Amino acid sequence: MDPQSPQTVDAYLDRIGAVRPARPDTAALRDLQVRHLTTVPFENLSIHLGEDIVLEEKALLDKVVGARRGGFCYELGGAFAALLRSLGFGVTLLQGRVYGDGGRLGIPYDHLALRVETDDGTGPWLADVGFGDHAHFPLVLDDRTDQEDPRGTYRIRETPDATDGAGDLDVLRDGVPQYRLDLRPRALADFRAGAWYHRTSPDSHFTKSLVCSRLTGVGRVTLSGRTLITTVGGERHEVPLATDAEVLAAYRDHFGLRLDRLPTVRKADIQGPNG
Repeated sequence: MDPQSPQTVDAYLDRIGAVRPARPDTAALRDLQVRHLTTVPFENLSIHLGEDIVLEEKALLDKVVGARRGGFCYELGGAFAALLRSLGFGVTLLQGRVYGDGGRLGIPYDHLALRVETDDGTGPWLADVGFGDHAHFPLVLDDRTDQEDPRGTYRIRETPDATDGAGDLDVLRDGVPQYRLDLRPRALADFRAGAWYHRTSPDSHFTKSLVCSRLTGVGRVTLSGRTLITTVGGERHEVPLATDAEVLAAYRDHFGLRLDRLPTVRKADIQGPNG
């Protein structure tokens, strides 16, 4: 799909159930982000289906819009950035390192998030459609106070080594650090090594398990392997799926993914970052 084509933009908006906004303002950004989160699943199925993950705008749009699939952060953030730019938003790609067990930071280019400029003088905004169970709405990137969201209380703070407002930022939810952002502008190609690591390394949690998840109007729905997990009003419900047909139906009915075969967890392969 041509990233600059009006037909591609219209198809993308149709994919997320949105109408073309009159202007690239804050209200439009908020609407587009939450619609993206409720319609385009966070999923790592390509890794376990043996599919290529190509970090180029056309390939990402072919997957997310043309094939009506989801993806992980690089794919979802890269595709969403293309949509926002086409609608007149100013967009900068940012690399982040995710906090793991024990507060340890992940690899460089562990995560892709977006710095977004609107035309109404607010922001800049931190928009993120690729961090799984995260903020429903964009966060004000320059705000150092608590920011309330349906998912929790967020705070963006400067890291200890920041001076005069320069340096990395930590994004916290309910007081717990989620990821650290580097504010220097990046290109999509910069994330290839991070994507290669996460789809090949035995140390990456993406190679160890299957996940497909999206926000719903009342909570969240996730298919983790053969277990369907729904969260409604804070209550978690798990349903084991016994047959392949049930799993394929769950992908179709809950996520709109029409798969012709089941993804299976496979051993990490060893290829270069452009493989």
